[in-house]
Order: sequence, then C-alpha cells, then structure tokens
Amino acid sequence: MAPSDIVAVVDIGSNSIKSLAAARDPAGALREVQTGTIDARISAGLGRAQPRLSEEGMQAGLAAIRELLDQLAAVTPARTVLVATSAVRDAANGAEFRERIRAATGHRLRILSGREEADLIGLGLTSDPALADLHDFYVFDLGGGSLECLAFRARGVEQSLSLPLGCVRLTERCVDDPQAPFSDHSRTLVTAVCRETLAKSAFRFSLPAGAATVFAGGTTTAVRAIFAERSSQPVAGTNPVITVEALQALLDDTARLPLESRKQIAGLPPARADVFPTALATVLAVAEVGGISAFRHSFRNLRYGLAAELLDG
Repeated sequence: MAPSDIVAVVDIGSNSIKSLAAARDPAGALREVQTGTIDARISAGLGRAQPRLSEEGMQAGLAAIRELLDQLAAVTPARTVLVATSAVRDAANGAEFRERIRAATGHRLRILSGREEADLIGLGLTSDPALADLHDFYVFDLGGGSLECLAFRARGVEQSLSLPLGCVRLTERCVDDPQAPFSDHSRTLVTAVCRETLAKSAFRFSLPAGAATVFAGGTTTAVRAIFAERSSQPVAGTNPVITVEALQALLDDTARLPLESRKQIAGLPPARADVFPTALATVLAVAEVGGISAFRHSFRNLRYGLAAELLDG
C-alpha cells in the first residue's frame, strides 16, 4: 500500500488520546493500518463551573500526542489530522492548549463542536462491517466529558446531540470520594442527573419498537475486556451484545470495591478505575430512560469517522 493511500487521525479525548492510520481496501471498506491509545486524562476539572485544563494534564497530553505521532510516522500517512473533543472544547484555556500543540508538533488542532463530534461518531459506526445489518438504531458514545447521542433511520442520521454526561465530569460532580466504594448515594445522584439531562434535551427515543442500540467508547470496550478476562477469550472473540442485566451485575460487583481494589480488576485499565462505576451507572441510566434491555458494542467511533471523512474528501 502506498503512503499516499493512508490517512491518520489523533483523537484527543477527555480520558485517553488515540490514533488511527487507515486506508480503503480494494472493495472500498475502511481498513485499519495502525492504532494506538494512551490514557492521559487531560480532563480533570471538567466538573467545575468553569472547567480549565491543568498544567499537569496539558503536559501529559502533549507527551501522548508526540508519542502517537512518532508511531504514525512509521506508516508515512499522506495526511494527519489532530482533533479535540469535550475536555478542550469546554476548557477556558482550550485555545492555549491548541497553540501549545501547534508549537510542539507543527500540527493545527481542530476542536470539534458537539454536533460535529456526534456526526463523525455516527460516520465511524456505519463503517463497521459488524453493524451492516442495522438500519434503524440508536448510538451512544460515552467519553470523559460528554455523551454523544444519535438516532439512525435507514442508516441515515435522524438525530445527533452531545450532552455533558461524561464519566469524568459526572464523577467530579456526583462522587465525594472516588477512592472509596461507589455509594448508593453517588449511584442515585448520577442516575438522577442523567435522567434530568436527557429529559430536558432534544433527544427522543423515537425509532420503531425493537430498534437496536449501539454503545461505543472506552467504558464499553473495558466491559468487554473484563468479560474476556473472565472467559479467557480475546476481546474481539467475546459477544458484542451486552445485556443490561450483565451490566447491572458488573456495577454491583465493582461498586463495593475501593479504588485500589478496582485497579486490580482484570481487563479494566487502572487509569479508568476511578470513573468506571460512574460510567456504568450512566449507561444503565440511558438504558432505563430508553427502555433498552441490551446493546451492541462497536470498537469504531470518532477516529474512524474522521478517517472516512479524510479519505472521501
């Protein structure tokens, strides 16, 4: 494959920074060339009234971006795009971080609006061959700063909305002590915030009864990784359909553990252990509001949508 056929994306998220190099195969399908993920957590402070990126977070983010760009250089992509989402979009000093990235790497940073983020996630999801059978379906992508909500009808986007329900943001807002077990009070508060925010939003569960629901993002990837460890399978070999009952049991198991014990859960990235109970409670709240009993997981989301946009542009 010639380098001119390859594009690259660095997605600067609230919890992790991810890269993707991709190309089109002879049939026109999106094909991964290289992927990478570094947990940098640039989003500490998102729960405050005036979010601001910390110096520590920006330094960690810059280091991760440089490392991923170095990895991407090995496949000599024709174009490389850097994008940022909720953490940078909402931070009072997001513009400063953008300039520091440009000075350190020579790349301009594109800060996505909530609508752009949701639409590009939708584009990435529809590139997943494992979802080719879906026509009318919902998509939710949970990040550290926001929850992207989409509804597809006949595989076209009918609704797309970004809500401030990310797991870092809600942990800072609703959990008094992330080091301690996840209390019933915290669970109730997270659920109430999710219900209220969804109710006040313009998003509606308007598709025909029985429409499928897809969840993407680091939380559901971690869920599958935990289940993979429990069944001694590779993650990709686990069932992509996850029931609400199984999620509820997993939250019950993890909620009773203090942070140091959660970090020992096989399959759960230790850097996500502090926000993982909040994230599970958020997914369950969405399921309750939408009357969802199970959802399908996809590994494809924002990075893949951006790659598709670059390849088709």
